Formats: sequence, structure tokens, C-alpha cells
Amino acid sequence: MKIQLPAKVSTILQTLAAEGHEAFAVGGCVRDSILGKEPGDWDITTSATPFQVKQIFERTIDTGIQHGTVTVRLNKENFEVTTYRIDGEYEDSRHPKEVKFTKKLEEDLKRRDFTVNAMAYNDEAGLIDLFGGLDDLQHQTIRCVGDPAERFDEDALRILRAVRFAAQLGFRIEKDTCRAIRRMASNLVYISVERIQTELVKLLVSDHPETLMQAYEMGITAVILPEFDACMKLVQNHPDYSYNVGEHLLKAVRLVPPDKVLRLTMLLHDAAKPVTRTTDADGTDHFYKHAVQGERMARTILNRLRFDNDTVHAVSHLIKYHDYQVAPNARSIRRAMNQIGPEYFPCFLQVRRADYLSQNPALIRARLVKFAQINSLYETVLEKRQCVILQDLAVDGKDLLAIGYPQGRLVGEALRKLLNMVLDNPEYNNREYLLERASEFLRDA
Repeated sequence: MKIQLPAKVSTILQTLAAEGHEAFAVGGCVRDSILGKEPGDWDITTSATPFQVKQIFERTIDTGIQHGTVTVRLNKENFEVTTYRIDGEYEDSRHPKEVKFTKKLEEDLKRRDFTVNAMAYNDEAGLIDLFGGLDDLQHQTIRCVGDPAERFDEDALRILRAVRFAAQLGFRIEKDTCRAIRRMASNLVYISVERIQTELVKLLVSDHPETLMQAYEMGITAVILPEFDACMKLVQNHPDYSYNVGEHLLKAVRLVPPDKVLRLTMLLHDAAKPVTRTTDADGTDHFYKHAVQGERMARTILNRLRFDNDTVHAVSHLIKYHDYQVAPNARSIRRAMNQIGPEYFPCFLQVRRADYLSQNPALIRARLVKFAQINSLYETVLEKRQCVILQDLAVDGKDLLAIGYPQGRLVGEALRKLLNMVLDNPEYNNREYLLERASEFLRDA
């Protein structure tokens, strides 16, 4: 098998070989190349020690030298070069007590997580596949290298990574690997929330975010996202819904683009339903104020998982308004843009559409017609540059002060009145007209 290596990768491999050392591209870059995907980065493994790598290459960075990794810099591009190693005993389900360097490629490959990530390649030796990674790629299977329990005991994060790779590649998880995940999912409590967050986001923005259902079935979400488990257990007895809350969430996630904020929003938008459900005498469920409560829950969940402030704010804001009703008329759209914020409104439309279309399939046709009308009207509002916020008004506070308004609350009150008029009648957004109305407000004050 021939893999087309980037020129700089070939240069590093050939330079190490010329100095008497083995060197291979390894891991995900080999996997992706075989699958015809463009690797995000190229990792290199070598028999050379970190000290030898530093001697051979002019520009290096000690990025993880205690674990054998040196970053080689070629023409402003970085490549991680790691010495063949054997990991010592793991004491925290994540990090080995010690790392021993070895001259044997096999020893390095057999410590890796999954067979599809345990292949190495260089042009001279070709593909080195000691654990059936190529066969598992062909059969679209995620399988641990060796004993799954040992691999997961070494690094519990691999439990979540198995599901993440299945989601990214559209693969199934091999049965023995599944059994080990079910037995050991609780070990994820030892993993930092930052690492959990990274894997969860990669899963969500993959081509198969619905693979999160497997994470639920194997006990993973019970540890990392128990709120999702509560949703999976809640049936919605309401004519608008055909699925339990968790199933609805996963269907909605698939209906938005693979954007972190949008997919987190859809995953969490109904997280408060289990705590807001009420049931009528006829057995119909309702979830009053679940959007407001959901905003608070989303903030708690996202902060627990250490998401950045911008992501927390954007997701919780969209969840707060995800149930906001917009009628298919321009006035309703302008008022919605004012309430939600014009910068969030395009995302709101995607969230609202995904929410609706993942409820009762019998209602989809009528809802698609409605959303087509709303989108068309929204485009018209944008094209005509109609006023939706105070900054769009043809007058501002200085203009009101100039016609005699005193400093203080009357200015703000008048501007809000003028904006309300313009939201209903965009043609009123005329400087002369608005100043006349403002003068009337002042006389009546």
C-alpha cells in the first residue's frame, strides 16, 4: 500500500533514517490517509531518543520531552516526533507513572488505543499493521488493541474516544470493546472535564452525532452528562411529540449544521423538561417555562464542563429563546429580532426549525411551509435594512437633547417608544417624523 506523504514529513523520516534511526508516520494520519481523508496533522514515531532528535534537527521544541515527544519545526510548520515507548503502570486511569523508551516499533504500537490508530507507515517499509487495523478499517470497526479492559484501565478517556471515533468515522464498536466500556464507564470520573469536553464536542460536530445514543446505552452519559439520561427516560405524552425527550434531542442535533454552538444548543435545549413536566387530568404533558429553566441548566452544565464564556452565553441565550413563537409576518419577525438580537437571529431560526422538525412527523409538511415563509420575510427585512434595534433608529439621544429633552430617563423612554413605533411601521424610521413624535412625547410628559 502506498501513502502519499507530505514533503516535509518525508524529509523528517529520511533525515532520521540517514542517521541510522527508524521513523514512521503513525496513528490517525495513517488511518485517515487510507480512508482517503486529509489528515489534520502528521505524527511521527522513531527509534531515536529525544536527545538524538534534538541533535539531528536544527529547530526543535521540548513539548513533551518527559514522554519522548519533541516538536520539529520545518519552515514554520510543526511536527511532533515521539520516541518508541513503553508506558509504565497507570495510577490514575489517565497517566503512566513512568515511560520507558524502546527500540522496538511493536512495543510502541501495542500500547495504542484502537487498531485503526495503531498502524505506521514509511515509503521503505510500507504499511506496518500488526494488530489488524486495515481489516478493521475495511469492516468499519472500532476495536481495542489487545485486551480492551487493559486499554481502558490505562486511560479511561479511551472509553469516550471509542464512541467519538465511531461517530466521526461512521463505524461500529466491536463487541468485546463494548462489553469493556459497559463495565468500566464509571472510570470516566477520573478524567478531567476539559478532556471530556473536547471529546464530547468532537462527537457532536461529527457526521453521526446520534452515536451519543450508544454512549447512553453503555453508561457513559450517566457519568459525563446525567441530564441527558434523565431526558432519555422521559416520555412526552403530547400530540406534538412522537419521541421521548432524549430521542427528540438527538434528532434535533442532526438537523443543524455541525457547529459547536448549534449542536450543543440542540442537545441541551429541552434539558429542563424532566424537572418542569406537569400532567393534565386527561394525561397530556406540559413543560411550562422549560426554556427559562433550561437556560439556567445549560449554564450549569456548560460551566461544569469548563466551556469558554462565549460558548456558554451563546448556547444558553439560544436555549432561552428556542421556544419563542414567530408568526409568518414581517412585524413578528422584526419584533423577534429585537427581542432575541439580530446577531443571534439566524441561529435562532435554525434552532427553531430543527426543534419543530424533530417532533411529530405528521406535522412536518405544514411547518416546512411556515418556515419557508418566515425565511423569505426575514431576507426581506435584511434587504430593506429595516430597523430592529435602537442603533438602527434614524435619531439618537443627542438628537433628543438638541430639541430640549433633559438629561435622564425621559430620553431612554422616548427612544424606546419610537423604536416600538418603527418595529410596527418601518416606514416611520425617518428623522423628521421621529423628531416630531419625540417633541409630542416631551409636551405630554
